[in-house]
Amino acid sequence: MLLDASQSQLVLVDYQARLMPAIFEGEAVVRNAVRLGQMARLLEVPVWGTEENPSKLGENVADIRALCRRTLARMHFSAAEEGLGEWLRAPAKAPQGNARSLPKHLQKPAAAEERNAIVIAGCETHVCLLQTALDLLEDEFEVWVVTDACGSRTERNRDAAFDRLAGAGAELVTTEMVGFEWLRTAEHPAFREVLALIR
Repeated sequence: MLLDASQSQLVLVDYQARLMPAIFEGEAVVRNAVRLGQMARLLEVPVWGTEENPSKLGENVADIRALCRRTLARMHFSAAEEGLGEWLRAPAKAPQGNARSLPKHLQKPAAAEERNAIVIAGCETHVCLLQTALDLLEDEFEVWVVTDACGSRTERNRDAAFDRLAGAGAELVTTEMVGFEWLRTAEHPAFREVLALIR
């Protein structure tokens, strides 16, 4: 199963300025997160951000914050506990057709286009990203974790989270895998721009 840009959303978790200096390989993690956000923008994939306890840890780094449609400030480790799932679900469309054709109680809202594949990356992998991703899996989203855009203070904690996420049904991918799967072909109109970000 490959990622489809038209069915995807990107969630960038807690790349907070005060946290990032403590993250193992933090500069590379942020670089990959920015590339993911830029690719998502080029391919019209919605980008959402989260910040855990921003009054203490600060906002996400500016380059990431600027790529997000909205950023969810929260205190729970799982962003799904504080409404992220509602942001990711498409709102139901109003009923269509002649309003007099059926009684109101029999009319069903038209299904909105679902973007059920959640591409997620962030910090700390073994805490906020893990708990958010597990909750999204439980809420019946497909979850794709971008490993080279995730970080924890230690490599061991990060890798333990990857093992647990894979065991729970999340797909583990890299930034390049996401970019090329979203493109699907070198004939895509955004191919050269995305390739420039990947290389």
